[in-house]
Amino acid sequence: MIREATPADLPAIAALYGREVLTGTATFELDPPSLAEMTVRFEAVRAKGLPWFVAEVDGAFAGYAYASPFRPRPAYRYGVEGSIYVEATARGHGVGSALLSALIDRARALGLRHIIGAISDSATSQASIALHERLGFIRAGTYHQVGWKFDRWIDVHLMQLDLDPTGAPPTAPGIDLTGGLA
Repeated sequence: MIREATPADLPAIAALYGREVLTGTATFELDPPSLAEMTVRFEAVRAKGLPWFVAEVDGAFAGYAYASPFRPRPAYRYGVEGSIYVEATARGHGVGSALLSALIDRARALGLRHIIGAISDSATSQASIALHERLGFIRAGTYHQVGWKFDRWIDVHLMQLDLDPTGAPPTAPGIDLTGGLA
């Protein structure tokens, strides 16, 4: 089951993300963020009107996904970056596909144009790339050796889904990116 995340989900979200920070390369953070920091991130995504979903399998937390602004400049207001994290025990059972499908559906409903996936080299990167391709993403390039973690350089593979390949002008205002990063 896929549903909107709530503040009550944040301990499970922070725990999953914290494990990935400490043991994986799907994120380039080096220290797990606190529950308070994850709460700030959750609220920032929601304040932009963007989705944050949780997956449950048999009533148990199985993973989460959210969309965040792709870049802070106003011309990027029609693009988001999708992030998906799935519990190890839930991988290979369609949880990632369900979460990414929910993000795609919501991005379309918001009148957005692009979803970007940034997939770093990891034990699960080939599965993540295959998942993105199954749902229509194309390979958009690779950032070579841009992250240093666990005493090695790590590549990031970019995937892109164009939600309206016709190139038609936008029909919605996009994400409000005022007050973006410097």
